[in-house]
Amino acid sequence: MQIGPYQLKNQLIVAPMAGVTDQPFRNLCLRYGAALAVSEMLSSNPEVWDTDKSRQRMAHAGEDGIRSVQIAGADPDMMAHAAVVNVQQGAQIIDINMGCPAKKVNKKLAGSALLQQPEQVKAILQAVVAAVDVPVTLKIRTGWAPEHRNGVHIAQIAQDSGIASLAVHGRTRQCMYKGDAEYDTIRAIKQNVSIPVVANGDICTPEKARYVLDYTGADAVMIGRGAQGRPWLFREIQHYLETGNKLAPIEVDEKRQVMLEHLKNLYALYGEYKGLRIARKHVGWYLDQEAQRSFRADFNRLETVEEQRSMLERYFDELVKN
Repeated sequence: MQIGPYQLKNQLIVAPMAGVTDQPFRNLCLRYGAALAVSEMLSSNPEVWDTDKSRQRMAHAGEDGIRSVQIAGADPDMMAHAAVVNVQQGAQIIDINMGCPAKKVNKKLAGSALLQQPEQVKAILQAVVAAVDVPVTLKIRTGWAPEHRNGVHIAQIAQDSGIASLAVHGRTRQCMYKGDAEYDTIRAIKQNVSIPVVANGDICTPEKARYVLDYTGADAVMIGRGAQGRPWLFREIQHYLETGNKLAPIEVDEKRQVMLEHLKNLYALYGEYKGLRIARKHVGWYLDQEAQRSFRADFNRLETVEEQRSMLERYFDELVKN
């Protein structure tokens, strides 16, 4: 799949997820085979840029792979300015968020709320594309509500506005993350535009990735929640796409190494206080099994980096013994 001058090595893209796809997580997914990892959403409002959260999202030093930065907002001029600033900071692709269903985003008429206003969509896309000389991509949902699926129309606006590729989550805003993703709208979008289309939603296994690619005709799949606690999912999917065979489950020693390295990089990026708190949710995803419920509860009470490291080491030592 081609995005502007960038030829992706395969059909696997990491979805932008607020509070999840920070640099340590993106780098892990890229190492395990993802071709592109899109950063967390950044507000187009410059008044909020002078915060630790925004500064960390705008920093790209040490970034692996192609640097794709997602921005969100409702004002064309502010979105264009945000795009310019992020390109100056090192972004190689600007991604526009018109898919976020969160109330705090939608009440500002940003994210998926914009799908109700095709003319505003057009104004934003044209302003951003005109403002920067890097590819601009777009992430949408299939519409505002099941009875108002206008994804095909929005996709045509995107193509006409110069958008380089389009990612589509197979749910409406009203659906949030409930129920099953539907792929008929994504299939229809692919049949009605010539720009690359990326299918997103409920892709958690190699078999599902193969099915979605075949059914929709999409150029790539975008994986979000399925990779939480499983960055090696990209390796498993790519192997399956290439061979039709499934890889054996990840070895305990490799999982130990991945988790400890992930935590180390979280501490380095956020500092001890915030880093160990962010580590808690990632460890919860890595160990998301009923049998680990008591372990996670104990882990979440730890207050130092060393305590977290030691408890994880003991956990894996016990796994090896058993």
